[in-house]
Amino acid sequence: MARFVVMEPADALAGDAAAQARIVRDGFALLGFIFPPFWLLWHGLIIEAVLAFATMFGIAGLTEVLGLGPAGSILSLLLSIYVGLEGAALRLAALRRRGWREWGVLEADSIADAEIRYAAAVFDGDEKQGDVLPPADAPWAARPQRFADGPALGLFSYPGRS
Repeated sequence: MARFVVMEPADALAGDAAAQARIVRDGFALLGFIFPPFWLLWHGLIIEAVLAFATMFGIAGLTEVLGLGPAGSILSLLLSIYVGLEGAALRLAALRRRGWREWGVLEADSIADAEIRYAAAVFDGDEKQGDVLPPADAPWAARPQRFADGPALGLFSYPGRS
């Protein structure tokens, strides 16, 4: 299952917000990896697309002038990997800059399933800002998760506490 982030415009009413909502898949963007600047332009990220074009031309120019050879190809590949991995985050950040708010995160098999789950949560009166319950037949839904009471290992402090 993939994760989808639902963004709603902050200035719209409840019914209008649901109609105008955008659902962004949180994951690797294959087309963003293959065609970084064009993928960014397609999603309305003009500043990011201009920066990607400038970076690609800069890398190509430096490769020719300095004779970097394979290093230029590796730098170009790194740019493509960055856009592929962070494309969804760039889209979400652009929506937040435009005044959109995050409704919540859904797990679904496809964008169509995510739209159905979102519509069911909004129009069935379950207006709990992104608190979408799992289906009752899910094997992990029957038992609630319990966090350990002791200290956690690593960089994080105590789980479940802020």
